[in-house]
Amino acid sequence: MKELNLKLPTHIAFIMDGNRRWARRRGLNQMLGHRQGAVAMKNMVRTLLDFPSIKFASFFAFSTENWNREQKEIDYIFKLVEDFLDDNKDAFEKDNVKVVIMGSLERFPQTLKEKLSYYVETTKENTGLVVNLALNYGGRDDIVNAANRVINKGEKKITLESLKENLYSSPAPDIDFLIRTSGEMRISNFMLFQLAYAELYFTKTCWPAFNRKQLIKALKEYSKRNRTFGGNK
Repeated sequence: MKELNLKLPTHIAFIMDGNRRWARRRGLNQMLGHRQGAVAMKNMVRTLLDFPSIKFASFFAFSTENWNREQKEIDYIFKLVEDFLDDNKDAFEKDNVKVVIMGSLERFPQTLKEKLSYYVETTKENTGLVVNLALNYGGRDDIVNAANRVINKGEKKITLESLKENLYSSPAPDIDFLIRTSGEMRISNFMLFQLAYAELYFTKTCWPAFNRKQLIKALKEYSKRNRTFGGNK
């Protein structure tokens, strides 16, 4: 597919909201909403491969607050993460995709930790699209952890650059464009440091229904934005 003749972001991020809402509106079990959300994520990764200008894509898959949900729902989400990785194995290899995990994996089941580690390790030399998966992730925790890493390295002073270098997403650049689905208009503790000058886009479309057409609509809106970064352009 020919890339759109638009100004495109280098780093795009998604708050994938509305899986359960999508299912409820259709009288379906909320677990089916999560499953369809996983399908939408798989399709989105493959869609982004059509846009070489987009080098990084960050997905908010499981937050530090999501542990408050019922255990059966948590277990189901974990299974979907495993399925997402396995379903994309060929794409990771063929399309040169690199997988990065943002967040602490300590509380995850051993099988999931092993699978995540496997895909991080086997794709680490890939030079195509970087897919950042935020799992057990919180933006505030990310900043605190980065600060502690700087201190543990013995550096005398914490700077913006040293913080940035120690975030989970490093060496990815700051986010250019954030898309949140389902109509909610907040960033929910997602990549707070990296979102400092991001353009924000909110759509009422729930994540399971967010597709190529919806993405192109969002990218066209991004292309119209005048990003001044605090200047007078």
